[in-house]
Amino acid sequence: MPSAAPEAAPDAATAAQSLAAALSVRRVLVTIVLAVLAAVALNPIFLTPFSVVLGRLLVVSMVLLLAFTTAGLWQPPGLPRWLAQVLAVVVAAPLATFLVYLPSVGGDIRQVMGHEGRVLGFISITGTVLVVAPLLALGALYRERDAQARNQSLLFELERSTLERQALDAQLKLLHAQIEPHFLFNTLANVQALVESGSAQAAPVLQSLIDYLRAAMPKLGDEQATLGTEISLVRAYLELMHMRMPDRLSFALDIPADMLGERFPPMALLTLVENAIHHGIDPSEQGGRIDIRAERDASGGELRLVVVDSGVGLSDTAAPGTGLANLRARLAAFYGPNARLDLAEELPHGVRAEIRFTPVASSAALLGFKSARSIA
Repeated sequence: MPSAAPEAAPDAATAAQSLAAALSVRRVLVTIVLAVLAAVALNPIFLTPFSVVLGRLLVVSMVLLLAFTTAGLWQPPGLPRWLAQVLAVVVAAPLATFLVYLPSVGGDIRQVMGHEGRVLGFISITGTVLVVAPLLALGALYRERDAQARNQSLLFELERSTLERQALDAQLKLLHAQIEPHFLFNTLANVQALVESGSAQAAPVLQSLIDYLRAAMPKLGDEQATLGTEISLVRAYLELMHMRMPDRLSFALDIPADMLGERFPPMALLTLVENAIHHGIDPSEQGGRIDIRAERDASGGELRLVVVDSGVGLSDTAAPGTGLANLRARLAAFYGPNARLDLAEELPHGVRAEIRFTPVASSAALLGFKSARSIA
């Protein structure tokens, strides 16, 4: 048929490429080394020069390598691959050995079969190849199976890691979705209190809140959020709260510039600051101060974020809130089980909240940050 030739050409080219890829340099070198060793072992029983014995064994070895590789690429239907390769070596060994003797007698088969020395040489080479070659073939198949098993194990591990990461991302998004309304409702409650009290600060604070939320909301769901992004949100929130109670709230941030590019879950630090305002500063008649700082341990590994307020302190009767419970879960999901959130009394009054974690790899280095130090 006219279309047969165009289809056969690509098949032949593909087959040739597969065969060339299977005949790796390592396989060829191993075959050559084995042929040299066999020539050295058989040379004492041959009258022919060593170079002739070596040449014959090199040809036989290459033919066997070609047969082994070809059988692996095009195994007969219904025959296991390993058996097809071993049979190919067993069949090719005597044929290849016979063929290497023909050039020395001008292609006359009778001179090969009628000469006792050539027959003994044929039997010696064929017997050696038939004993050694199948063992080497089986060893190669075993190593190949072992390599395939390791590759399969690596693929399973990669798939498992991918699924775990997807589950972790889903968990973080769920916890984040629970925290956002908590933060917004508390902030709106502050504005409501100003409106109900008739404070002149109500309108400016509400406008500042609108401006803040317009700028902040797109950043809250950023999967590549950093500590620098979080500090920007915390500072904006504290400035908003300072506008609401200028005489009762002061704050300071001290974050080294080299920490601003570290990956950090959105709203994690903001949750602690909002908690300090709502449960510490607001209930206090005198108000108070909030200090935020970041430190890295001496070994350069663990980071520590500290939020200290001088408010009313911890209450023995207070039940754990949703914000802190979710924050602990998010830190564990983001940084691993070693991440911690600790709360402690701060003398003479107030609360010290501390986040400890080992940083995760950042997808991109953030440039251009300056040291985040501000005081109000």
